[in-house]
Amino acid sequence: METLGILGAALLIFAENLFPPLPSEVILPLAGFTASLGTFSLLWVIVGTTVGSVLGAVLLYWLGRTIGADRLRSMADRLPLMHGGDIDRAIDFFARHGGKAVFFGRMVPLFRSLISIPAGVQRMPLPKFLLLSTAGSLIWNTVFVLAGYLLGQNWALVEQSAGVLQWVVIAAVVIAVTVFVARRVRAQRARTADGR
Repeated sequence: METLGILGAALLIFAENLFPPLPSEVILPLAGFTASLGTFSLLWVIVGTTVGSVLGAVLLYWLGRTIGADRLRSMADRLPLMHGGDIDRAIDFFARHGGKAVFFGRMVPLFRSLISIPAGVQRMPLPKFLLLSTAGSLIWNTVFVLAGYLLGQNWALVEQSAGVLQWVVIAAVVIAVTVFVARRVRAQRARTADGR
């Protein structure tokens, strides 16, 4: 982190938005710890990582905007157990809760990146997206950078605690996907039985 500097930390967080397996829960506390050594300013670490985070979110926002709802529906119709109606329900949900979804989504592991795509698909006004994404990213980055700064040599403890949150989110996603697939398989079997 000393070698990469603030620009490197910003680039790592930018990349973390595009490749969610890169853990911001490790990058941010390490940047905070490095700032505690006096290598660079704590304020500039927070600013740099937030800029990197928002730039990554904007790239995914434009990807969603480019793909659009019609292409997503078409893609869903070609996937097993998916329907274009699933996309419509997701778009309806985002239309009702888009602002909250972007703001809070920027603070949830895995969803930090993904939430930008439906914002683009739904064509959320870019200034609103930037404001909400910046606010959510700023809170997330500040908490983790400060934790690393205050814990000093023990900065790795942050990743252990955040890892629990990430596993809770992963477990919730696995359960939701399992329930979704089970319902779709049952519905498909029922339609097949009725067709006979």
